[in-house]
Amino acid sequence: MTFDILNPGGRDPAQSFPNAAGSPRDPNHPPVNYHGYAACLGGYFRRKAAACNPGVVLILLRKRNLRDARNALLELKSRGATVLVSCKESGSHQIAELFGDPKRWLLFCELCQEADGALSSTPELTNLYLGAGAKSVEFLPTPYPLESPAWNFSKPLPNRAGIFIGTREFDVPSRNHLQAVALANRLSLELACPVTVVNSEGRRGKGMLAPFQNANPKLRVMDSRPYPSYLEEMSAHRLVWQLDSSAVPGQVAGDALLCRMPCLGGNGAVDRLAFPDFSGPVPRETLLEKARTFILDDLEWQKAVDLAVQNGLNQLGFCVVAKKLEAFLGRLVGGRA
Repeated sequence: MTFDILNPGGRDPAQSFPNAAGSPRDPNHPPVNYHGYAACLGGYFRRKAAACNPGVVLILLRKRNLRDARNALLELKSRGATVLVSCKESGSHQIAELFGDPKRWLLFCELCQEADGALSSTPELTNLYLGAGAKSVEFLPTPYPLESPAWNFSKPLPNRAGIFIGTREFDVPSRNHLQAVALANRLSLELACPVTVVNSEGRRGKGMLAPFQNANPKLRVMDSRPYPSYLEEMSAHRLVWQLDSSAVPGQVAGDALLCRMPCLGGNGAVDRLAFPDFSGPVPRETLLEKARTFILDDLEWQKAVDLAVQNGLNQLGFCVVAKKLEAFLGRLVGGRA
């Protein structure tokens, strides 16, 4: 059974994953997010339906590609493929924007009804797919190659210091990015520890961060970097901090797992599975106290990391997600026989 992921009209180049997660040195997209689903099964990521194998194909749906997705679905079904659909951007604010137009919602319903099933990267969206008419829906978190030594970005605790802020996007209300920066800055001043924030918004981001930088010499602003370099920077800290309430799949928490460090404050799917005691809706003062503990107490930090890694291996690793994904796809294929 072949497994292709199709992103009609997307920017990511076609890519195969013959070695599953491969190495961080490999070119193209790393094996995370939806690419992770393809990688854990040694599958393919495509841009055109004509390139897809006539096995199982997952079509990614975006705001601007729904008509192309419908054409691809009809083409693939005519070739005998088993076709699934999934929203590529599945945070609460992204879903609200996607279906802010009734025409897009009707087209989405048509796609769900024509497809053989839907794959949801967050538990919140399963009812949306069912409500739109999907025949079968499975929630599976986006996998992370936690079993792979090549993807272990851990650093010894003596080589770590301070807080890494996992969010960006000041203008997305549910990210709570400004509040995350403000609270991390508060901890930095209180504990005299460094804090790093990524600026992906150019001059606007610099302007928003300037008051914090002017008042705190330990606050460092970092430009966006390639993914492996980004993970290297993240792993130089003791914890990842965010207050994202967008109900996203949870890449920030997944990145923290690859770096073997606690992630506090998000409510994404990965956050809730790997870091259940530190994810929303835990009160912020409780999160701040946890952050203080992980900055000051080596034993508590190690206990939290060990538990999170075990949670990750049990629920988010390539092996476990691949097994569940294969079982779901097998049921769909069997149902069509």
